[in-house]
Amino acid sequence: MDFSWTDEQKLFRKTVRDFAQNKIKPRVREIDTNKKIPEEIIKDMGKLGLLAPTASPEYGGSGVDWTMAAIAAEELGRADISLAIPVLYLVEASWGFIFSRYGTEEAKKKYLPKICSGDAFCGIAVTEPEGGSDIVGAGKTKAEKKGNKWILNGEKIFISGIRESSRWSGIHLTLARTDPSKGHKGFSFFAVSLKDNPHVETSLFEDMGRMGISTGGFNMNNVEIPEDHLIGELNRGFYYAMEGFSAARTLIGATCVGASEAALELGVEHIKTRKAFGRSLASFEGIQFPLAEHHSNIDALKLQTYRAAWTIDQMYKEKKATHHDVALAAAICKLRAPVYAFNAMNEVADWLGAIGYTKEYPIEMGIRGVRSYSIGAEGTMNIMKIIISRELLGKEFLPYK
Repeated sequence: MDFSWTDEQKLFRKTVRDFAQNKIKPRVREIDTNKKIPEEIIKDMGKLGLLAPTASPEYGGSGVDWTMAAIAAEELGRADISLAIPVLYLVEASWGFIFSRYGTEEAKKKYLPKICSGDAFCGIAVTEPEGGSDIVGAGKTKAEKKGNKWILNGEKIFISGIRESSRWSGIHLTLARTDPSKGHKGFSFFAVSLKDNPHVETSLFEDMGRMGISTGGFNMNNVEIPEDHLIGELNRGFYYAMEGFSAARTLIGATCVGASEAALELGVEHIKTRKAFGRSLASFEGIQFPLAEHHSNIDALKLQTYRAAWTIDQMYKEKKATHHDVALAAAICKLRAPVYAFNAMNEVADWLGAIGYTKEYPIEMGIRGVRSYSIGAEGTMNIMKIIISRELLGKEFLPYK
């Protein structure tokens, strides 16, 4: 068992950290206020290979493994505590990989190079107005084959990157029923373009956090999809979605590690210099003990995160792990990451006192941003518990069967 980093990983971390600290961190408040990631940051991320970096180099990706992908996610979270850029990163890293792995040659050649350069967006569209956690039972979006095209009808909601995809172009990997009689084995995945599509109506929500990337929905009314925009095998879409979600949950863990460590560093700097009753705040056990707890929790989260990333690499590179191993490790990571990160940030806000409730410090951006990860992004907390229990007990004990 070796907990050290390779020279390649160290160099990669330094490269991403230097870029993130110099180019992203100074502009986080601007991003949060303007509700937009500057185009030059997007382009620079593309040049560094940080957009869909897990995609194959054949299509413009960097082909990094999941341990490296987690390192980049951690450093982006450390720089952008609002978590807007980390969300952009993890969505494209996770679903760009699924698209690269299962998409047709025609579709990949058309979209992936633009996604990797920052000229197009790659997102995921699974959730519906009546079906989020229960998409299998409540999902209504349908796809029907007519000649050499697919016709999609339905609505997706609470989807990241609606504004970006509509503005830059790109695709959302969209889950639709292709055989309603087969339950979860009757879904397929399609690459749906939102930009300039007269059969797609988009809408936007005003989120409470991670303001730099949009959230919204889109309604499809007889949207025609070319045959080569079917991703992977027919009726295997649910499995591809679960594969992508495990990867995204792991990267959520990594962004939470980076953002919460940045928050604790901010808090430690404050309590060392701020004095009360003639002593620095850091000398009070009422401050020291919570610090010890939060540091230990984040350290445990870091181990869980990189174990999950390592497990994914064991599955794809070494063929020594299964999807069940990955699902369990990723769910454990996702169950703890948002909670530990939020608690650490909330504690730091207490240390800061009244100024922690202002926008003079970035901690409020972190509190607003990280909350999205526990509310529903890539699965709610209770869904993570169901996944963990399923892997421990077996599918025959699922509560919804």
